[in-house]
Amino acid sequence: MTVRHRAAVLGSPVAHSLSPVLHTAAYAALGLDGWSYGRHEVDEAALPGFLAALDVPGGGWAGLSLTMPLKRAVIPLLDEVGPAALAVEAVNTVVFTADGRRTGDNTDIPGLVAALAERGVEKVEAAAVLGAGATASSAVAALARVCTGEVTAYVRSPERAAEMRALGERLGVAVRTAPWERAADALASPLTVSTTPAGAADALAAAVPDRPGVLFDVLYHPWPTPLAAACAARGGTVLGGLDLLVHQAVLQCELFTGVRPGPLAAMRAAGEAALAAR
Repeated sequence: MTVRHRAAVLGSPVAHSLSPVLHTAAYAALGLDGWSYGRHEVDEAALPGFLAALDVPGGGWAGLSLTMPLKRAVIPLLDEVGPAALAVEAVNTVVFTADGRRTGDNTDIPGLVAALAERGVEKVEAAAVLGAGATASSAVAALARVCTGEVTAYVRSPERAAEMRALGERLGVAVRTAPWERAADALASPLTVSTTPAGAADALAAAVPDRPGVLFDVLYHPWPTPLAAACAARGGTVLGGLDLLVHQAVLQCELFTGVRPGPLAAMRAAGEAALAAR
C-alpha cells in the first residue's frame, strides 16, 4: 500500500496506546486506502523537534493525537488553538491544514459528553470529579454542558484546588473543591468522573453506596477497576476509559479525514478485541 496520508499518536509512554488500533480500524471501515496511523515515543523536550521535522505540507500528514505529557506542552507550538482547548489548557488533537498550519483542538470534551449521552446521561443536577490533571480539566469542561448545578473536585493539594476553581470561573461552572481525604463523598453524587491514575481510587470501592449514581472511570486497562466493579455490582451505571477513548477518537478521525460520521461501532469492536488480547 502506498501511504498518501499519515496520522499518529505521540506521548511518553505511548506503547500502551490503543489509538493506532482504533484509527486503523476506522480507515478500513471507511475504505480509506493509503492512510496510515503510527505511534511515536515523544516527550516534552523532543516535541518541538519532532514537529519541525514533519514534512508539512507535502508529507501527507493529516494530524496527530496527543497523550500525556504533551497536551499542554504543544500549545505554544501551534498556529491556532480552539476555544475549548484553550480554556482547559489541553490539546489532544493537532490537525494540519493544506497550507501547513497547525491547529489544536480537544476531542476529550465532546467525546465525554457523547459517551454519557450514549448511555442516556444528558443532564444531572450535580457531579463530582476525582483528580485535577489534564483529563480532569476536560471533564469539568464536559460537565459544563451536562451538569445543571455544582461540580465538586476532589484534589490532593491547595494548588490543585486553586487551579480547578480558576478553571470553573473560566468555563462559567460552579466548581467547589474538597480534599482527597474526603473523596468517598464523591460517590454520593449523581455522576462521578474518576480521572486518577491506576490504583489511586481503588480504596474507594469499599465506600460505594447501596444505590450508586453514574460512574465514569476514564481508565481502560486493567478493566474493570475495583471502583468500577463495585459500582456495577450495586447496580450503578458504569462507563470506562474505552467509552471515552472511542468517542474522542471518532471525532479525531473525522477531523483528520474529513469523512463524517466516523465508524463508532468498528472502532469500539477493534478496541475491545485489542484489550481482550492483553
